Amino acid sequence: MAHYALIMLIAGIGIPVLAAMNAALGRHVGAPASAATLLFLVAFATSLAVALLTGSHGMARFASAPKHLFLAGTLIAFYVITITFIAPHFGIGNAVFFVLLGQLISAAAIDHFGLFGAQVSPIGLARAAGITLMATGVWLTQQV
Repeated sequence: MAHYALIMLIAGIGIPVLAAMNAALGRHVGAPASAATLLFLVAFATSLAVALLTGSHGMARFASAPKHLFLAGTLIAFYVITITFIAPHFGIGNAVFFVLLGQLISAAAIDHFGLFGAQVSPIGLARAAGITLMATGVWLTQQV
């Protein structure tokens, strides 16, 4: 399990870096939506290469997948476009603070109700206190 935690830590480190880099690209080209589009083209090429290299195609099974699951693409597009546009005006730290707060809330709800096939992990008093402590810690990092 430690290797999963390490991989997710690295992915988490990448989110503010992605936000800062794509916001800078959006400023440079003067078009945040165009910068987001280029990011998605690079992401598509990268994920396609990984799928081809690992043999994890699964393309034939997409037709039978529940269609609402494809909305995840809309959510990632919403995140990338909004962070690219808002971060230069609001600050990377502030933007990521609210993203993290949203992630804490939605992750707790998804786990509590077992949404989208997630493992059920009810929100008890200890878990609610932990989430509150995490949210408070994230908030404290933004206080100057």
